[in-house]
Amino acid sequence: MSDTDLRIELRQTPAGIVGYEPLPEHRIKLHVGAPVAGACQFHRFLYTRGDLDIVPAGVSDVWHEEAASTSLMLRVSTALLRRTADEMGLPAECATLAQRHQFRDAHIEHIAWALDAERRAGFPNGTLYADSLGTALAVHLLSGQRRPEPVPARGLTRPQLRRVTEHIEAHLDGDLSLSSLADVAGLSASHLKTLFKRSTGLPVHEYVVHRRVDRARGLLLRSDLPASQVALESGFSHQSHMARCMRRVLGVTPGEVRRAG
Repeated sequence: MSDTDLRIELRQTPAGIVGYEPLPEHRIKLHVGAPVAGACQFHRFLYTRGDLDIVPAGVSDVWHEEAASTSLMLRVSTALLRRTADEMGLPAECATLAQRHQFRDAHIEHIAWALDAERRAGFPNGTLYADSLGTALAVHLLSGQRRPEPVPARGLTRPQLRRVTEHIEAHLDGDLSLSSLADVAGLSASHLKTLFKRSTGLPVHEYVVHRRVDRARGLLLRSDLPASQVALESGFSHQSHMARCMRRVLGVTPGEVRRAG
């Protein structure tokens, strides 16, 4: 997935006219601030936290708000939707979004908050995590178009699982991507996500975190490398990122691991 397939930004607008020019990408707006009253040419409304709008690619929109407003804006490329539709067995004309206003969707909201947390942290989890969120969002957005082709109840075959896990181990200190792992398995990205979790019990990005934590633990116990270098050798973006993941997975800090050795 390209880094332009899914982007997020915090948008703050003053009271008055709010306008959206037509763009080549889809926009999903999540209201995250205080309630804001407003009106468009058709009716009056009250935005509250969690309200969503979809402004499709090539579409403009305009309305008036009575107070300053804060929202998260997800920008979804048309290429991501087209690619996901193809992987789901949907015809190309289904890779579109309809304009919608003030609706609720817990799944979209969850993805938006997860991506925003990643943004605020400086994207420490790299491409693979953003890929996973983008694929999950695209599948969800297109899921109402038509029931996708059934995915086999089994997980990955043994050769597929071996190829994927060996690729992960060989590139653990790099910026892994869902598309590269899907290529290794010979699957679409959406099918890899499903089958990998069935095989391992973990989502792909979480499996990678666990493997990085295990590598970091081994380096802390068996080497004199400084913790900052251990973090980089294990694929973490920095020492604090390693410490957060290690506490979550193992329940201990890097310092406690090293002292235990």
